[in-house]
Amino acid sequence: MTAQQSSTAPVDPRPDGEDQFPAGAQVFVRDEVWLVRNSVRTEHDGAKVDVVGVSDFVRDQEAVFFTGLDTIELIDPRRTKLVRDESSNFRRSRLFLEAVLRKTALPQSERRLALADSFLLDSLPYQRRPAELALSGRNLRPRLLIADVVGLGKTLEIGLTLAELIRRGRGERILVVTPQHVLEQFQHELWTRFAIPLVRLDSVGIERIQREIPAGRNPFTYFKRVIVSIDTLKNTDQYKHHLERINWDAVVIDESHNLINRGSLRNQLAQILAPRTDALILASATPHNGDAKSFAELIGLLDPAAIRDPEHYRAEDIEHLFIRRTKISPEVREQMKGQWADRGPSQSVRCAATPAEEKIFEELAAVWLPGENGTSVSGVPLFPYTLLKSFLSSHAALKATVSARIKTLEKKNEPTATRAELAALRTLQELVAPMTEADSAKFAALVEQLKAIGVGPKSDMRVVVFSERVQTLEWLRTALPAALGFRGRAAEESTRVMHGGLSDEQQMQCVEDFGLADTPVRVLLTGDVASEGVNLHRQCHQLIHYDVPWSLIRIEQRNGRIDRYGQAHQPQFRALILTSEVEGAKDDTVVAERLLDREDQAHRALGTAEAVTGLYRAEAEEKSLIQDLLRGRTVDESLDAHRAEAEADAAMDDFLADFFGSVGDAGPGAENADPQNTEGKGAGTSAPGNAAVPRLFTSTAEFLDEALSEVFPDATTSLDLHRDTESGLLSFRPPTDLVHRLKALPLDYVREQRLRERLLVTFNRRLAEHSLKRARESSTSSWPEISLLTDLHPVVEWLTDKVLVRLGRQEALIITADVPEPTYLVQGVYSNALGRPTVVKWMGVTRGGTVEDDMVGLLRRSGVGPTMANPMRHSEPATALEAGIPDALAAAEQFLDRHRDAWDEPLRKPIDDYKARLGDWEQPTLAGERTKKSLASLADSLLTTGRPLMRVLAVLVPDPEAPARPPSTA
Repeated sequence: MTAQQSSTAPVDPRPDGEDQFPAGAQVFVRDEVWLVRNSVRTEHDGAKVDVVGVSDFVRDQEAVFFTGLDTIELIDPRRTKLVRDESSNFRRSRLFLEAVLRKTALPQSERRLALADSFLLDSLPYQRRPAELALSGRNLRPRLLIADVVGLGKTLEIGLTLAELIRRGRGERILVVTPQHVLEQFQHELWTRFAIPLVRLDSVGIERIQREIPAGRNPFTYFKRVIVSIDTLKNTDQYKHHLERINWDAVVIDESHNLINRGSLRNQLAQILAPRTDALILASATPHNGDAKSFAELIGLLDPAAIRDPEHYRAEDIEHLFIRRTKISPEVREQMKGQWADRGPSQSVRCAATPAEEKIFEELAAVWLPGENGTSVSGVPLFPYTLLKSFLSSHAALKATVSARIKTLEKKNEPTATRAELAALRTLQELVAPMTEADSAKFAALVEQLKAIGVGPKSDMRVVVFSERVQTLEWLRTALPAALGFRGRAAEESTRVMHGGLSDEQQMQCVEDFGLADTPVRVLLTGDVASEGVNLHRQCHQLIHYDVPWSLIRIEQRNGRIDRYGQAHQPQFRALILTSEVEGAKDDTVVAERLLDREDQAHRALGTAEAVTGLYRAEAEEKSLIQDLLRGRTVDESLDAHRAEAEADAAMDDFLADFFGSVGDAGPGAENADPQNTEGKGAGTSAPGNAAVPRLFTSTAEFLDEALSEVFPDATTSLDLHRDTESGLLSFRPPTDLVHRLKALPLDYVREQRLRERLLVTFNRRLAEHSLKRARESSTSSWPEISLLTDLHPVVEWLTDKVLVRLGRQEALIITADVPEPTYLVQGVYSNALGRPTVVKWMGVTRGGTVEDDMVGLLRRSGVGPTMANPMRHSEPATALEAGIPDALAAAEQFLDRHRDAWDEPLRKPIDDYKARLGDWEQPTLAGERTKKSLASLADSLLTTGRPLMRVLAVLVPDPEAPARPPSTA
């Protein structure tokens, strides 16, 4: 059956809640019974209900229905039919109850984390705190900026936040937007660590999907969780109409500082996505450009009402929306002790210029960059420094810069000044033309340093070498392998080049090859395209700056590629410093060496160098520094002067001091903070411990084991199932309905690991971790062959659904247990106007009307468990028990109604506080007033509304041959 499709957007449902269909409930549509997996209101077609087939004709088939297009009947709980459970140990009942518990979304009232300990992660409380802040209720919706500095594990923090949203039914549709070179890296981390599959849609992937789907179909509805490059998606002319017709549960935008420039394509993309998602997670280690108004625009994507005056605001105005720590923050430092080595010093490797290089230094000093009383031959003040930086990179880069400038001036055909500059350029051209690697002091030093580190044909040592110039990178690729002793094919394979001119596929391949231990790559030559977001630390702890960027931020970003969470060795940094004896020469000791020293000082003292200049952007730092050099300032004078100017800016003083002073750093023990304490900068405090998630089984492993035995009693044959009891490995052939679900997994992973033929899964974390490590040591794929089974894993979700659909339409089970009188197990769910649960209660209701809201506790006290016997005896007919269902439901609803206000209070207070702030937010424009009304409406929609949805799950009955027990009077 083909699921109906819609591009309509979620809005508020009708007040009576009639279009709410809770996950786990059964509905009757088109003469078939279906299990609800998720539902949400849409703008035009009523409720959109995702289902899986239950009745024989549609069993295990997935579909989507709309109340505006189909009649969807929520089965009346009062008409529940009771059936005897004749399975051994009442296994069928226990599995069904556990499956319902698992499929029911956690309510909004549960602020604590439910899944944090179940993933392939180290137990680091500081990485939990962004998720805690997102769920804390301090913001109207789960929206935050994760601004931790380079290397702390923002991807893991994002993954944990998304996982918690999924468990709450708020993560069905996810869009992740990243730079193109980290697409696969991000996708890899979310699947291998969290079992969250994202389908990668690069430009080629979108084109492929559009060829496969009907004309006019929205490609972003084809998969429910996708990852797309911002460079692909920013083409708003091509994708705008698709993006405007779809809503997301969660959107993640990595490297979000690129969104700030109003009017840019990236900014336009953000303006489209932000209002069309419930949860919004922005991530950036450098989110501030030093301008209060620009940063206010970024925060406005999260909450338009957070900042009243975009030019004058304080950190406490937005502390509920962002979190920021550094490596030296107390909580990070304490939790990472012994797991992440402090970085080594930045070593300056001085290289005395060769005679050929000294001639160029002489020419630059005399003609292009003369002293205080001299005049440059160039009429463009900054161009001489472009020449200088090119030369300090390599003679190859200088050749390219000179040639490009000559072509530009020749086209102008201007008077004497231009002719003088052309003549000077041709002189440089003549000087640089015959130069080779033999004339490069840096090249000789690089070879010497690489050999000293241990890079060579007989070594596994790896090094990343950074340069700003593509010409330098390409020249090094041709000259370096032979100088290191590589010959033949090994020479070609030993060195890889990565720069912005490569396609996204080529860039991702470079990163993957460098991260796999078994590949022959030993040196990665890369430009600053790899300075943001890329993990280069898996097999590497050595980094060399072939040339040094004239920006503290860029130096720190480069260093952060190997100095990051997960680094097993002490990161080592070297920079090649070209020196000259020519009087007045501006060699690398003038700028580069001083910047290296200042970045190192700032990192050790502050944990970051971003605030040293007060400019907060690499491009701004470099431009400002060159202008100061033209004025005669030294590097130190320039850095100190700009910081002093920033501190004198009254509009920014308080905010930037807080923001770049590790906002959100609550220190050791923050994870155990008082849940009612909402003081402190971005602390994201939450209740201690984990969420109170009801479970009938002791573990997911126990549930899966019994579910397999129940659903596939002949699994050894039907699934070709093999168990390794020693290691905990499960190996089986996926049936057709599970193969269908695997379409949501990363396509490369499915293909490379041949998952359609056989699955290898485990609950053994050490085995899964070993498989992941072994994959990185492979030369063919970074995808592990064994995946860790978590509550989110498709195999667990598949088996949970298989358990649920085994019970017939509107049926509940009869369980003989240690109870004095028949006791009905009832689920009650209050929801808000968006259909999301606000309160979920699991109750036991006696025939006398006594209600207990601890169903799991009741089951355990009644002896319901894996060791219980099924006596196959019944105290009374099923029809007599069915007659008591309406009264039991009425008693349960009365109980819920009596306690509703008390349960609602923790939810109501933050919403009321937000509406009060919103009331004080003055808006001078009509558009602003519309935004204000929309936010007020959203706030109202989060409150509990209507009557609870009720469901009878089972009935406990006493054993007629057991000694009589007095009825409960509790």
